[in-house]
Amino acid sequence: MNLKTKITLGFVAMLALLLGLGGYAFYTVLRLDRNSRNVLKDNFYSVELGQQMLRALDRMAGDPNAAQGLPQFRQSLTREAGNITEVGEREVVDSLTQSQADFQRQLDAGTPAAGRAPTLDLLRQQTYRMVALNTAALTRKNEQANRNATQAGQYLALFAAVSLLLGLMFVLSVPEAAVSPLRTLTNSLEHATAQDFTATIPVESTDEYGRVATAFNRMLVQLQAYRTSTLAELLAERNRTASIVSGLDEGLLLLDENRRIILANPAACALLSRPVEQLVGQLATDVAKENDLLREILRPLDVEATRREQAVADAPLLRIAQRGEEAFYRLAMQELVSFNEARGKMEFVGQIITLRNVSDYKKLDQVKSNFLATVSHELKTPLSSINLNAKLLQDERLPPDERLRVTGHIRQETQRLQRMVSELLDVSRLDAGAGIQLDLRPTSLADVVRFATATVQPQLTDKALPLELQLPAELPAVKADVEKTTWVLINLLANAIRYSPRGEPLAVRAAVAGAFVQVSVQDRGPGIAAEHHDKIFQRFAQIPDKTGYRGGSGLGLSIAREFITTQGGRLWVESELGSGSTFAFTLPVVG
Repeated sequence: MNLKTKITLGFVAMLALLLGLGGYAFYTVLRLDRNSRNVLKDNFYSVELGQQMLRALDRMAGDPNAAQGLPQFRQSLTREAGNITEVGEREVVDSLTQSQADFQRQLDAGTPAAGRAPTLDLLRQQTYRMVALNTAALTRKNEQANRNATQAGQYLALFAAVSLLLGLMFVLSVPEAAVSPLRTLTNSLEHATAQDFTATIPVESTDEYGRVATAFNRMLVQLQAYRTSTLAELLAERNRTASIVSGLDEGLLLLDENRRIILANPAACALLSRPVEQLVGQLATDVAKENDLLREILRPLDVEATRREQAVADAPLLRIAQRGEEAFYRLAMQELVSFNEARGKMEFVGQIITLRNVSDYKKLDQVKSNFLATVSHELKTPLSSINLNAKLLQDERLPPDERLRVTGHIRQETQRLQRMVSELLDVSRLDAGAGIQLDLRPTSLADVVRFATATVQPQLTDKALPLELQLPAELPAVKADVEKTTWVLINLLANAIRYSPRGEPLAVRAAVAGAFVQVSVQDRGPGIAAEHHDKIFQRFAQIPDKTGYRGGSGLGLSIAREFITTQGGRLWVESELGSGSTFAFTLPVVG
């Protein structure tokens, strides 16, 4: 049964009680009124007729002829005969009729008044008896009516009391039935407002509240699921953000509008040499009193806001010792603003301070500076040699054989300059994104090896370096660019010659390695430490030895690896200090 039906039935019951009480009261009043009317109509009318009969008898007693009173008496007696309502009243009326007939005969016979007196007295007595009979009935019926009225009043009071109790029961139960589920719903809503979605509503009926409870419980389940998924997403997003912030190699500090530290990532904690517990929640100015680095970081904040950006830009690089090495950090600062809805304007809420590690850029800048110095030196030396030899050629007294030797030196220095300029041009094209233009075709590496070794033979002869060639008789062709592959092998041979002690042998080997052909150049030089194996293939890199950096521009091996990698091969080094070096590369066999 739904709530609407319950409330309707309650009001219908109240209406039925009201109608029942009113109907019973109306019926009681009507019954009492009917009884009263019957009493007035029956007994009171008979008493009134008796009075009229007595008055007629009085006239008859005073009139010797009874001419005036007898018709009135006869009329009243006739009416009384038609209004007999009590037991015994019929007999009295019949006696009166008989006596009245006797009186009429006496009157007709001319009996004198004295002779008619006994009959007249009898009529009077019978009339009084009739009046007394109706008076007694009237009294009795009045008392019965009073008793009926009292009883009706008691029944009416009882019915009213029962109706009142039932009405009170409906008044108390129906609103409670309507309000009690609302209280439960209100409590559940308060729990839900407090983000407690476990306070479901018991479904105890199938009425409107039961349907509301079912829908509300379903909503709680959905809210719980949504909250769980939202919390999971928020936690995942927070963890992702925390991971990103924690994984930054830059130091990150977040200050509020009062310069209180509200975030410090691990990199910032490591730079400041403070655990996060001693930073977060503390005033930056208080921490800076005992921390020189933080005091230096906060220095631009002390200038005017209009000049703060320029002060940050002009701030020098911060030098910080890390793991025995000097690292360089650049300060960056960003002010945070947020829109205040209450005030309707943007407000300052804090600053983000970052320390960006620019050590690699600093090192690269140093490497470029060293490269410029090296290139300047490398250019200066051959140019000076060319200039000197050119002056010697101007001397006409110089013998012919000496002129040939000087001309040979000039040619060597010119080739050295051309090689260096060619390397610089190759690097410039790679940096510009132009890529490497290849002319790939089936190539015999044996021919490439023979051409490259023949090219460097004068250098081998000059240092008395014997060359060992180990080439298989049936070496498969590879897919390669002849010019660039030859350039790579010549560069590797030149490096081997440069670092080999005088008289030590060099070995050039070629062998099939699966789907590739591998070519290696082995020397007996000082070797390369393991930590420099990858570094030597970087641009501008040079290998230190006991006398410091020496060699060319530091671009040869970088360009050589680019050439080999672009052709689908690989270039690497195998070396240990004091055991010489082996540079090897592979190229794919023609399929």
